[in-house]
Amino acid sequence: MRLIQNSGNDRVVDALRECLSDQSSLGIASPCFSLFAFGELHGPLNNLNKVRVILPGNKGADLGLLGNESDREFRNRLQNRWLANQCADWLSKKGEVRQAAGPIPQSTLVVGPAGGAVQRVITGTSSFTTDGLGITPSNQFGLIQSAESPDECGMLSTWFEHHWNSLPAGEAAKSALLSQLHEIAAHKRPALIYYLTLWHLFKDLGDELDEERIVKSATGIRNTVVWNKLYKFQRDGVVGAIDKLERLGGCVIADSVGLGKTFEALAVIKYHELRNDRVLVLAPKRLRDNWTLYKANDRRNVLASDRFNYDVLNHTDLSRDGGLSGDIDLNHVNWGNYDLVVIDESHNFRNKITHQGKESRYDRLMRKIIREGVKTRVLMLSATPVNNRLADLKNQIAFLTEGVDDALSSHGIASIDATVRKAQVQFNRWLKLEEFERKPARLMEMLGFDYFKLLDLLTIARSRKHIEKYYGISETGKFPDRLKPINIKADVDLAGQFPAIRDINNEIRRLNLSSYAPLRYVLSHKQAAYEAKYSTSIRGGASFFRQIDREESLVHLLRVNLLKRMESSVVSFALTIRRQLADVDSMLKRIDAHEESFDEINIEDIEVDDSTFESLLVGRKVRVLLQDVDRVRWRQDLQEDRNRLTTLLSAAEQVIPERDAKLDKLRQLIAQKVQNPINPGNKKVILFTAFADTAEYLYRELVPWAATKLGIHSAVISGTGTNRTNLPKLRTDLASLLTTFAPKSKERPADMADDGELDLLIATDCISEGQNLQDCDYLVNYDIHWNPVRIIQRFGRIDRLGSPNTSIQLANFWPNIELEEYINLEQRVSGRMVLLDISATGEENLIEQDAGNEMNDLEYRRKQLLKLQESVIDLEDLSSGVSIADLTLNDFRVDLSGFLREHPDALDQAPLGAFAAISLQSGADGDNGIPPGIIFCLRAEGEAVGNIVEPGYPLAPHYLVHVSDDGSVLLTYLQAKQILDRLKKLCIGRDMPDAMACNRFDKQTAHGKDMKHAQELLAKAVASVVGKNEERSIASLFSPGGTHARKGEFAGSNDFEVVAWLAILPDAGQ
Repeated sequence: MRLIQNSGNDRVVDALRECLSDQSSLGIASPCFSLFAFGELHGPLNNLNKVRVILPGNKGADLGLLGNESDREFRNRLQNRWLANQCADWLSKKGEVRQAAGPIPQSTLVVGPAGGAVQRVITGTSSFTTDGLGITPSNQFGLIQSAESPDECGMLSTWFEHHWNSLPAGEAAKSALLSQLHEIAAHKRPALIYYLTLWHLFKDLGDELDEERIVKSATGIRNTVVWNKLYKFQRDGVVGAIDKLERLGGCVIADSVGLGKTFEALAVIKYHELRNDRVLVLAPKRLRDNWTLYKANDRRNVLASDRFNYDVLNHTDLSRDGGLSGDIDLNHVNWGNYDLVVIDESHNFRNKITHQGKESRYDRLMRKIIREGVKTRVLMLSATPVNNRLADLKNQIAFLTEGVDDALSSHGIASIDATVRKAQVQFNRWLKLEEFERKPARLMEMLGFDYFKLLDLLTIARSRKHIEKYYGISETGKFPDRLKPINIKADVDLAGQFPAIRDINNEIRRLNLSSYAPLRYVLSHKQAAYEAKYSTSIRGGASFFRQIDREESLVHLLRVNLLKRMESSVVSFALTIRRQLADVDSMLKRIDAHEESFDEINIEDIEVDDSTFESLLVGRKVRVLLQDVDRVRWRQDLQEDRNRLTTLLSAAEQVIPERDAKLDKLRQLIAQKVQNPINPGNKKVILFTAFADTAEYLYRELVPWAATKLGIHSAVISGTGTNRTNLPKLRTDLASLLTTFAPKSKERPADMADDGELDLLIATDCISEGQNLQDCDYLVNYDIHWNPVRIIQRFGRIDRLGSPNTSIQLANFWPNIELEEYINLEQRVSGRMVLLDISATGEENLIEQDAGNEMNDLEYRRKQLLKLQESVIDLEDLSSGVSIADLTLNDFRVDLSGFLREHPDALDQAPLGAFAAISLQSGADGDNGIPPGIIFCLRAEGEAVGNIVEPGYPLAPHYLVHVSDDGSVLLTYLQAKQILDRLKKLCIGRDMPDAMACNRFDKQTAHGKDMKHAQELLAKAVASVVGKNEERSIASLFSPGGTHARKGEFAGSNDFEVVAWLAILPDAGQ
């Protein structure tokens, strides 16, 4: 009897190789049975006459077929399938297997000629594994003895024979082992690899993935009308939002235009109402009716039976101290008693504008509703993409976290503020890259994982492309086809007497607008006192928002407003000039009457529709004393304004409706559409304008003409309380008008069909969001809104899921000059603005811009408006950055949750390193654009896990890499979202192995034996993660025990486990 050291040249595997010969027999009693032990002895074992195997019988015993931690380098040879097939074939032909009554405490290996004397018996810690055979180092403290004399061999082999004979014979144990081998050897269905990858990425989330926990069926939410009206992607969004509200206290739903955010929010509201929670909806004033509609006990309310009971207030109500808002008395609102606050258009709260002595609506929302009283969850709705100011998101997140900067520290984000600042720096760097480098994928690499994690934690965001690509269109139906936009450049005056736009523009630029800038005329020795009194101190007194800057910026804004109104309609232009003339006359009278003081004039007709300008339009009223101003100069400037405004008004009043060239073009456009519909029988047209004055003018001029000439009924919705229609007996509230215009979309009850139908709807932006009007297929922008986002949101009323129309048309009216010149005119008239921007976290900035905010950046607007002339673009394409949908992983979590609900144990039982092979499909709906190669899901192991170069990486310790067939890394682990998108596209719906791909793969790899190419691609994938040169990675990749790394550093592939992979073969036809 001798001891085997099981290291160096004295190993169990060496002893077996020495004594195993042709026609030998082998007996194995072992607690484990490793494929890699079999692989190392493959040749000698194949030559045996027979083999007998005793395996443990304890319930749930893991045989370790794929080895343990020390076998990672064997698994990374990617030959598991081939080895499993070889082993199964060997056992089938030569093996008998019996199962012990319980565990096997120590191993026994018996070698001898078939039917002859035993030659060798090895016992002890010599299990049939790589460490038991001494192939890999063992951490186990143990003793291995080798009996070599006939007497010793005879005694120990007798024990084995006695044990073997005492066990029940039969095929059950062998079948069970072969079944496990066949499971490893079987080709996998691609869908399983997708879900298996997700499971490895997200399984540590535990019950966060349990939809039943998130949407407790006991609430009855699944029995509500609103839940059953949702598509699958919307239900997934609701589940994700409720999960985030429960765990984190807040969520931003940022789905793109036309995907139904309002209904998703209503389902979240109903869930909370069913739990007896009190809910408040805060909406912009123009969108208030969108929300009150679903509360009403009204036959036109499709959700009436759900009996919604939430409160609705306007954003601006937070700035009021009393009075009524609808039927709510603001004096008696119990602000601290809301369990859920839903903020529609939440980006309107991005600026925390504070005025001396007055609490802003931002402050009131934070203090009275969110921080005081019961714990308040916050759901925010916004379709605005991640744009030039990433900080906008931070200001909204402050509501979710009650302004606490380290509120997400337990989720790996130490500071929300620092995370967003860092991301903004990287975004600014990205913006400066050459255009060919400025791609979304590059931005995602640069942004940093903390920002990625922040978005992933708090947002639900899907784009239209995302829905079509990953949910398919079988349930939702396809979006309608977008026809190329019709672009109309109309003159102003059919008589040709109205001045050219550039001449009008020059006159507008020369206006002093002195009635709105009293501080401009304060005598120099008095200016300091007025600055001290009216300027806003910021940054703790380190800087000031000067009132004179506010006034001058307001003057620039008034000029832009005048120019935009002239573009809209001559009538709107004339009305605004009349108002400004009245203000000039009023001020002149007061100066001539020697009044002691002057208050700042109220300005009511600026319709800029952006909270960025709030610091100009809302503020402390300035009062100047007559004795402190240069009265002569002020009077001269006012008189000059009066003369210019009178001249402009005279020109505008000449253009009566009969001479209105733009109105004439509009009539031609509507007539053409009604008489030659783009979808059979559809006469409907929506006509959008930015200004209520223009909407009223168009209604007045078009209604009798449309009724007489075209036989259609019309309505106007202006948001000013003056809705009108010429359809007899139809009420003019918003619900009545919209239901009559879009009876299918609004699900009008059949017994209300006698109300008739509206075919021409004239509207301002009060209905540019939150309305389903897809009965209509034709939308006209009568003027170009200064913000391109608004144009896309308008079109989203008809460009929606569930449209009955095959095609839809956008028509845009443009000023009759070249776009470049138009933008330059607008840029010059707007001048330099100074805006006060105080963020949610108290970070105060003075923004100096040439016009408004980032949406009015000259180059940005030029590019976007040029795009809009050529095609209808999605909101995420409008952004110069990247959609939030590109940065979150929530959909994948929901996919996994759904799979686990239907197949609770399928992934637990999948073998480590499982893979599938697929062939790329060409054609219209194929996998074009995805190159052949391998997608690896790797898991970092050992002490090097903490040494990742990217702290905060959200998927650690897992890394996804897509390597092409030529060895180039197509997508690095930094682009995990794109890789998962790709994996989903390739795998979803493929619920059977791809037989043709499997046959091709087997042919190329000799049924999985020759995996050299796949190993090389794995080396490239690992090298892309560890950042080392590829030679160093390859050198340590497949050499057992070999390492080139210092302690704590990555040592090539042995520091990574391949948990799953997908082999992507080129199209068989190529």
